[in-house]
Amino acid sequence: MYALAIAQCAEAVRTMDTYLDRAERFAQAKKFDVAVLLSTRLAPDMAGLLYQIQSACDYLKGGAAYLSGQQPPRHEDNEQTLAEARERIRKTLAFVGSVTASQYDDAASRIVKVSWVPGTLSGENYLLQIVIPNVYFHVAMAYAILRANGVDVGKLDFIGKVNAIDE
Repeated sequence: MYALAIAQCAEAVRTMDTYLDRAERFAQAKKFDVAVLLSTRLAPDMAGLLYQIQSACDYLKGGAAYLSGQQPPRHEDNEQTLAEARERIRKTLAFVGSVTASQYDDAASRIVKVSWVPGTLSGENYLLQIVIPNVYFHVAMAYAILRANGVDVGKLDFIGKVNAIDE
């Protein structure tokens, strides 16, 4: 279950690379610097697109690491360009891809401490209450920021690749 849940979250993060492709094409067509979109937010008190990408990556790599008994790799949060945002996604996916399914064998019994949550969490609660909702929240906010600014992203871009059994 843990390996599958993390793999599904990884696919959600992977879709953000598609969003960035669409954002880049949109900016080129409209003749503005795509970097403008990286700081765009939905509301004044909400973090911008780049933060949404960083956060989705952080929750994903944290989930993969803590549930497999590792420390997550540290990312400096100093990305400022589209290329750097893409590299953040790639580094995160590479780390998550390096964790084998068997490394999650004891995930349910692991104890995880999240800095902003009082107390500790079981691996199961950490996955279900922290990792999954936060990955999808930040991926959805990245989608919403771009969509609200006219970037041509649609529901299938959010869903990502679907593996039909009769392909």
